[in-house]
Amino acid sequence: MAKTVVAKAYGGPEVLEVIDEDLPAARSDQVVVDMRAIGVNPIDYKLYSGEFGRDPTRLPVRPGVEGAGVVVAVGDGVTDVRVGEEVLVYAGSGAYAERVLVSASDVLPKPESVSWESAACLLVAGGTAVDALTVTRVGEGDVVVIQGAAGGVGELAVQLAVARGAIVLGVAWDKHHDFLRTLGAAPVTPGPGLPERIRAIAPDGVDAVIDTVGTDDVIDDSIALGVDLDRIVTIVAFERAARDGFQAIGAGNENSARIRREARPILVDMAGHGGLDVVVGTRFPLVEAAAAHRALREPHARGKFVLLP
Repeated sequence: MAKTVVAKAYGGPEVLEVIDEDLPAARSDQVVVDMRAIGVNPIDYKLYSGEFGRDPTRLPVRPGVEGAGVVVAVGDGVTDVRVGEEVLVYAGSGAYAERVLVSASDVLPKPESVSWESAACLLVAGGTAVDALTVTRVGEGDVVVIQGAAGGVGELAVQLAVARGAIVLGVAWDKHHDFLRTLGAAPVTPGPGLPERIRAIAPDGVDAVIDTVGTDDVIDDSIALGVDLDRIVTIVAFERAARDGFQAIGAGNENSARIRREARPILVDMAGHGGLDVVVGTRFPLVEAAAAHRALREPHARGKFVLLP
């Protein structure tokens, strides 16, 4: 028996339940992983909140996209994953569990140098960051503004953009500025007058903007910078993107899915060689997933949220 978090109804975090269940045996293409850490992402609560609709036939919702753990069983046909191997897991759903059953293609070897908690939080935020940089064509010498640069996606986008040779202006509150400098970004304070502050730092203009915040004022400031709309991307403001003609990624986009899938081994390799760091902020026991979701929706300290089985 393994503890698993499910939502048997749509609503707020109060609908989450912890149940005990048996996993079926691994089929020929599957592996079983004992989870050591589980990443918490906004998509986890959006799926049962009703934001994407309330289809009773899809209940119970099993939150959790990513994590990390140890392989304890493999199907007969699995040859490239072994029992005892430490892996990152991209489960797609159901990762809020002590033990998960996933396709062998959805696990990647965990570098020894990467902690369980950092490994558990790498793939979703990292894949989103790679997606954003790819569709905005950020490369050597480009000046890119990253809105929400100290957030989970933002801090990885900063590191990845710097690795591409871009000049990064990271928009975040003053308390995060020293941290952004350590990542190689020039920090900028958000709020009224932001376009003017950015122009003072980059008088020759900005090439691309990545938005991880999504509020109207942030979108307005991004557009005001005069960047070509096909080089502005948001990961949250889908309605504004459709209305104003800039790019939005995620939410079932097939191109996003391909880019993020192809990015996973690259992200793991970079993290293993010290070229990418995931900041872990707050830890919760698995059985307190509801508390983690309530906290994630409120202002909170920098760093990713992690569940510990």
